[in-house]
Amino acid sequence: MSSLRSKLIGAALLAAAALPASAQTEMTVQNIVDKASAAAYYQGKDGKAKVAMTISDVRGRERSREFVIVRSDIDDVDNGEQRFYVFFNRPADVNRTAFMVWKHVEGDDYRWIYLPALDLVKRIAVSDERTSFVGSHFFYEDVSGRAPNEDNHLLLEETDNYFIVESSPKDASGVEFAKYKNWIHKDTFIPVKTEYYDANGDAYRTYSAVRVETVAGHPTIVESRMEDHQIGGATTMVYSAVEYDIGLPEGIFSERYLRNPPRKYLR
Repeated sequence: MSSLRSKLIGAALLAAAALPASAQTEMTVQNIVDKASAAAYYQGKDGKAKVAMTISDVRGRERSREFVIVRSDIDDVDNGEQRFYVFFNRPADVNRTAFMVWKHVEGDDYRWIYLPALDLVKRIAVSDERTSFVGSHFFYEDVSGRAPNEDNHLLLEETDNYFIVESSPKDASGVEFAKYKNWIHKDTFIPVKTEYYDANGDAYRTYSAVRVETVAGHPTIVESRMEDHQIGGATTMVYSAVEYDIGLPEGIFSERYLRNPPRKYLR
């Protein structure tokens, strides 16, 4: 493990550990995973954030992306139907690019991307959801989250501060991983580290929640990092101007607004 990777993962664990762990009632592993998904993707009825993305390759060369992400829950339950909209501002080669997700509880999620240079709205195939998101080390599925019911879960260990859960896909044909392991903070249920393993049992991707802060009463990941140990390099995302419960209309999550972005909600 590299020194940088060790420091980042250590920072993520310490950030969450700084929040006091509370006594837990008896829970099933599915309860734990459901709560972790809700904590990571379902805070508030809707939300908005500005994101600064830095992509570093194996040689240390960097590229940047700046975008706004908005999200709305369609169902009034955790882990229900959701909509996501991502609008890119910088650099010039991705300006006005837009990405949209309709997240479904049952069945496949729908994803689209608008490419302004071609004036083209393209549907992203289900088979592509675990491919690079705009050239970063994050995948399309990482942006909106993976549904808890897509995997089988096993509680490996419970420490003073963390549930350590191992998950394996119910349908292995649609994913590149054999399993992944989550470190879930017991008080906030924020997943602070995720390691993805291949069929040989080697960890090839590591996600870290580098900084966690409380925003409007919600524990919120404000800096995250994905490192790829096979191709090298990593991507960091820093979230600012985070807001919750802003009253986003469901209508903005439509193909019409991919070409004509709802700028009122993207400022």
